[in-house]
Amino acid sequence: MTPVGSEQELADRVLGGWLGRISGNMLGKPVEQGDLWTREHIDRYLRRAAALPLTDYLPEPAAGGDCPPLRPEWRQCVRGRVHGSCRDDDIDYAILGLDLLETHGFGFSTEQVGELWLLRLPYLQTFTAERVAYRNLADGLKPPLTATYDNPYQEWIGALIRADIYGWTCPGAPRRAASLARRDAVLSHTGNGVYGAMWAAALISAAFTAPTVRQALDEALAVVPASSRLARTVRRVASLHDTGMSWEDTVATVAEETAGMGWIHTVPNAAVLTAGLLYGDGDFTRTIALTVRGGLDTDSNGATAGSVTGVLTGARALPAQWTDPLEDTVRSAVFGFDGVRISELAERTVRLVGAGVA
Repeated sequence: MTPVGSEQELADRVLGGWLGRISGNMLGKPVEQGDLWTREHIDRYLRRAAALPLTDYLPEPAAGGDCPPLRPEWRQCVRGRVHGSCRDDDIDYAILGLDLLETHGFGFSTEQVGELWLLRLPYLQTFTAERVAYRNLADGLKPPLTATYDNPYQEWIGALIRADIYGWTCPGAPRRAASLARRDAVLSHTGNGVYGAMWAAALISAAFTAPTVRQALDEALAVVPASSRLARTVRRVASLHDTGMSWEDTVATVAEETAGMGWIHTVPNAAVLTAGLLYGDGDFTRTIALTVRGGLDTDSNGATAGSVTGVLTGARALPAQWTDPLEDTVRSAVFGFDGVRISELAERTVRLVGAGVA
């Protein structure tokens, strides 16, 4: 495991990851329905509210707008109304992963992931591939059959959103982080769904030691098959960025090339996330704003972009407009964790880092 500096720096970076994930999730949550909230609709909403460039949580809806309806939770997620984080599966799974490592250690099995879901996570707070896997577990099926039986969502984004904890607890060790994420992911996913989780965990791990976002992305690509659709799409975004193409044209180009995969599939969302990270270039506000404006699964992409950039910068460097309204508090459906302090989650994560060294 590559050294990441002092214990204080590690703690600041891990807290930055948690705060970044939660604030990025909150930013994207009101417009999380990519088949309705397209890039064009999101920017029209922001222009109408005079909120471009986007530098804070989404504004309240302007009167007389013709945009799609926001998600029902929007009143707790828009600027001026945020008081602690809303409950969301993107945060629940990070908490559940923390509980998994505290309970079973880094030698956990895929079966133990499933057992913890049944014990700690309400069925109706699961979605797509996770709900199918949960149902399969309750019916007595074992991994990897839980991921493949009657599951049309095997390559969707669910496993990717569960991966952060493995990056946070394996700083500077992207291959180890990816291995842990894979063991978790195969409960519910296959193919690019699993590769997305491995890539995200490695990306977050690499962000602790990589000098730039681009280097972290390069290190993360090394843990997934080079011929996979995920890897090819991430490389495609990076190559367009290298030509000097604008962010708008890059996301439009790759959206055309991944059309038909659906707004929750791992591959097009990895493209939006990669574009946000590269064009944000380490600036937290610009990164999560561009990522959410990219559309598709906005809250999941905003969360992962915020986690990566929060690790890169550390908590002390995060702008107050994102972190102060969170009030160091998380709402969670995970049994025993509702109302937990974000700072406590980060402290518990740091304590696991040393335990994860083989």
